[in-house]
Amino acid sequence: MELSTKQTIMTIVYYGGSVEFFAAIMTLLILATVIGLWRREIMWGYVRVLEGFANTVGRFFAWAGLLMVLQQIMIVFLQRIFRVSEISFGFFAKDLSWWSEELKLYNAMIVALCATYTFVQGGHVRVDLIYSGVSHRTKRVIDMLGSLLFMMPVAVLTWMYAWYFLWRHLITPKPSATDTLDKLMLKARAVRWNVETIGFSPNGFNAYFLFKVLLLAYCGLIFLQAVAFFYRSFLEFVEGPESEGKYLDKDTLGEGEEAFEGTH
Repeated sequence: MELSTKQTIMTIVYYGGSVEFFAAIMTLLILATVIGLWRREIMWGYVRVLEGFANTVGRFFAWAGLLMVLQQIMIVFLQRIFRVSEISFGFFAKDLSWWSEELKLYNAMIVALCATYTFVQGGHVRVDLIYSGVSHRTKRVIDMLGSLLFMMPVAVLTWMYAWYFLWRHLITPKPSATDTLDKLMLKARAVRWNVETIGFSPNGFNAYFLFKVLLLAYCGLIFLQAVAFFYRSFLEFVEGPESEGKYLDKDTLGEGEEAFEGTH
């Protein structure tokens, strides 16, 4: 790699987990909130876009569950019945153990990329001792505090750890969260790609850096959903019970299946 390319990589490494990046995101968030307070229909637009994004991503990657099942069936048939030890697609040929361990990636996709979709759909399990018995406005206050004090901070902290966790398995010398930009520029002279390719078995799945990418995607989606949840809770607090569930795009089982919906 040329020195300029190496310096670009180190700049990305630094700013992706930096205070400056966090400050820029929060500045944009505060500005968007001020605009939304000025015109509530704009804030509802934020909610619809962010929840729509979570739904779109979740609905797409939920198909990984079907793919996981079909691939597992194929592996069982090839291994137990046809005694095949390898699956190849053109120049891409891997041992059956590789395809078997790769199933964990589909599971990780569902967990990481469908979490916010499940949140929008109200599908997460809730342990509720107080929430159901309080008034509409009190619920919205609890929701706003939950998004500000729990969802956002956890997403930011997890991102900070995940960001450097990813890059330490992509390049060498390994970057550290305590490295300044100047120190990373010095390291840039010796930087080279060192993508993690170690599997748990000799012929097993070896692209475990993808799990670290998914962890970052999960943090980003959770942060965006925390913003959407705060905005929705605030708007429902201001506009009253009649606005509850406004513009909410929830899946349905179809006509005649209403009794089964929401029972999870």
